[in-house]
Amino acid sequence: MLEIAPHSPAAGVGWLDGWRLTFGGADMSWEGALATLVEDPGHQVFVMLYDVNEMDEHLMDQWEGTELGIYSKIRVRVMTLEGDVVAWLYVLNDYEGGLPSARYLGMIADAAEVAGAPEDYVRDLRTRPCSSVGP
Repeated sequence: MLEIAPHSPAAGVGWLDGWRLTFGGADMSWEGALATLVEDPGHQVFVMLYDVNEMDEHLMDQWEGTELGIYSKIRVRVMTLEGDVVAWLYVLNDYEGGLPSARYLGMIADAAEVAGAPEDYVRDLRTRPCSSVGP
């Protein structure tokens, strides 16, 4: 996030209830399937929240390819220790399926660990199926 949105500080963590982390759009990236979230009752995703300013929001939209139709930005309710907050996230405009690269999945797991995700959540990320494609 520091590279993509350098003027947007971390604002805490929370859980996105009723959603599941998955991957899709494998043909959009040479490295494998891309991360996305899908609605799925009974699941939840650990998330990091940021206080994103307008300039960084535009940079993030470009990075995520919203103008190209790769991702769409939607509003969701995130549960935090301080109460529910409304945030936006990017969801992939493609079919679910495909494997992420080991490097990409490792980056996601590392970020969750640094953000303070529970150990079992990080372990589940690190043991997900992945491909060995990548640099």
